[in-house]
Amino acid sequence: MSLTAGSRPDGTRPPAAVEEPTAAVGAAVAKVRVPRKASKAGKVPFRVRLRRDRALILMTLPVILLLLLFNYVPLLGNVVAFQDYDPYVSSNGITAIFHSPWVGVEQFSRMVDDPLFWDATQNTLVLFALQLVLFFPIPIALALLINSVIRPRVRAVAQAIMYLPHFFSWVLVVTVFQQIFGGAGIIAQTLEDHGWSGFDLMTNAGLFKYLVTAQAVWKDAGWGIIVFLAALAAVSTDLYEAAAMDGAGRWRRMWHVTLPALRPVIALLLVLRVGDALSVGFEQFLLQRDAVGAGASEVLDTYVWNMGIQNGDFSYAAAVGLVKGVIGICLVLGANKFAHLLGEQGVYQK
Repeated sequence: MSLTAGSRPDGTRPPAAVEEPTAAVGAAVAKVRVPRKASKAGKVPFRVRLRRDRALILMTLPVILLLLLFNYVPLLGNVVAFQDYDPYVSSNGITAIFHSPWVGVEQFSRMVDDPLFWDATQNTLVLFALQLVLFFPIPIALALLINSVIRPRVRAVAQAIMYLPHFFSWVLVVTVFQQIFGGAGIIAQTLEDHGWSGFDLMTNAGLFKYLVTAQAVWKDAGWGIIVFLAALAAVSTDLYEAAAMDGAGRWRRMWHVTLPALRPVIALLLVLRVGDALSVGFEQFLLQRDAVGAGASEVLDTYVWNMGIQNGDFSYAAAVGLVKGVIGICLVLGANKFAHLLGEQGVYQK
């Protein structure tokens, strides 16, 4: 039996779907050009990503403009740290920068020789260490506690109550603590009514660092709970079920499943917290400065305020703020490098 071209041994022809592409299809495929860079590196070209994400870029433009206007443009004013700046040598403060004399690093030398600067630095570091030890673990513990609650309604109510103080201003927070722990507060009045001598915790300079730490915990612990609960929501329940089938109890499941899931978030927040080591607060300490004195409440932020705004020494205040910012950047980079050594991403990848 003779076979025609393209036929099978049984005399049938292959289906049309498996035939070779026609010349027209081949020409159409040849017209699809793949950029060389994209084909080599496997990346989408910038112009393609720009056209694809133009809607998102337009949405973020107002935020970028505000960030440039209020965060990056004012950085140009740090030039006054190398001047003897006088805002009255010109018609406005901006043009006064060009008429103020240059003094080099004189302001920084003055900062090193200033004992008040070192006292403020010591208070700042002590408060940072205290808040890192007492304040940072509390949101983690509260998030684990709320996550262990079975009833969703009870969990939602507890979460809302703990998160509510985050919206309070520091004026309201200090007022609440004054009404509770002040000399005329509820606790002092109750003790006096029962024959005990009252106390005034709000004016105790020795306990001031613990007081401000308690205020920070009450105000901002709820925000940390939200972050850690969001990380816990991403943990698969299959991991808990598998651990329970292997005989792991509640504490072992928390140690081997829950805490490893929180580890990247803990590393990220710890890096950010270390970066703010020299920024423990401003308004909170300024409100309570008169009650406990400058020796206990003076931190770097309030020191810059007093020297620059109250005393009018803008160049010296700018020098202190510039050193504070540079040290903060170094702390962020160092903490992020340490996070990389632990195998975590940190603020940015390697």
